[in-house]
Amino acid sequence: MRLFIAIHYLEIGGVETSLINLLLALDPQRVEVDLLVYDPRGEMMEFIPSWVKQIEAPKAYRYIERPLKETLLAGEWKMVWARLRAKWAMRQYSKQHQPKDGSAIFGYIGQYITPILPSLEHLGHYDLAISYLTPHNIVLKKVDASKKVAWIHTDYSTIDVNAALELPVWSGFDHIVSISDHVSETFCSVFPSLRPKLLRIDNVLTTEFVRQRARGERPDDMPLHQDAVHLLTIGRFSYPKNIESIPRFCRLLREKGINVHWFIIGYGDSTLIEQALEQEAMGDYVHLLGKRANPYPYIAHCDWYVQPSRYEGKSVAVTEAQILCKPVIITAYPTAASQVKHGKDGVIVPLDSPKHTAEGMAKVLHDTTLRQQLTDYLSTHDYGNEQEAQKVMQLIPNWSLDRYSDPSY
Repeated sequence: MRLFIAIHYLEIGGVETSLINLLLALDPQRVEVDLLVYDPRGEMMEFIPSWVKQIEAPKAYRYIERPLKETLLAGEWKMVWARLRAKWAMRQYSKQHQPKDGSAIFGYIGQYITPILPSLEHLGHYDLAISYLTPHNIVLKKVDASKKVAWIHTDYSTIDVNAALELPVWSGFDHIVSISDHVSETFCSVFPSLRPKLLRIDNVLTTEFVRQRARGERPDDMPLHQDAVHLLTIGRFSYPKNIESIPRFCRLLREKGINVHWFIIGYGDSTLIEQALEQEAMGDYVHLLGKRANPYPYIAHCDWYVQPSRYEGKSVAVTEAQILCKPVIITAYPTAASQVKHGKDGVIVPLDSPKHTAEGMAKVLHDTTLRQQLTDYLSTHDYGNEQEAQKVMQLIPNWSLDRYSDPSY
């Protein structure tokens, strides 16, 4: 059985991590996997299993998101023109609808770039083709497969998209995979006619992958501070992750007498977080570590893992911390209750204001008994879910009839 999977790149991120773990959970004796990374870069590339065949993308695919100047210098003028048309269309849409964010751009990018991309049908026929991240138009139009599946990783209650533009794309897939019930419901609030196509498959995380990479000494750039509480957050510097609010949270916690040192693994435009560090005078207590290909030793050696997001589909980093038996604090973003059992395997604190977030955190950080209870609970529960990979295999046409099938798989 032949399986095709496409994703844009493999930078450090929850979506990318979940894909690597999905590949690790698949059985090479039962399926052949071709992986196409449009722009083959990122720290997670090295973790692609050796048995997975990495397809070299035609040149144009590498410039879907590269800077326009670089794209033009590479001779990809058709891609430049297509992306400029997408930007213009997005500008017109924004004038008419005043969207709350820029997520609709991905629909326009898919619409305009797909026609100028080379076909992938020379790769042959696949039993199943997966588009793991937007724009989904590419797998829909360029890949030859018996069945096609698109993944949703986003809470649609927090973004604005051009539903009329995107509906035909989503409708072209045989199934649409959602990573949580909340994500499914918010997606259906925008695309109610697509409910029959929805399936739930959680982000795959393999316990062995996480724990094996967490072994080792305490990282040198995460030193112990005397009588301090060591917090850790992982995420891109972007509006959904709310990382720019950490310096204020940290100041408010320190004003309450809690000796906090807050470490951040992340990347992106650091302008807002650096401005906040200066405004709150927290440069000695909030530590920007940059990118880390292996964040697990940092999780293993923190006291608490904190996810201060405004919204999440389903945070991979939170589950990774739970696998490593680290108590977690998350803000009350819409999907929070689907990931953390408040008071059992983590704590949910208010998101409505920095003051209330800090008050919620302070109450938790003062409670050493609660921390031990959370740790004890986590140590007796397995948060890995390798079995979710079986649901992917079951999407392959005639999988149960395949000569390699095994009812126990």
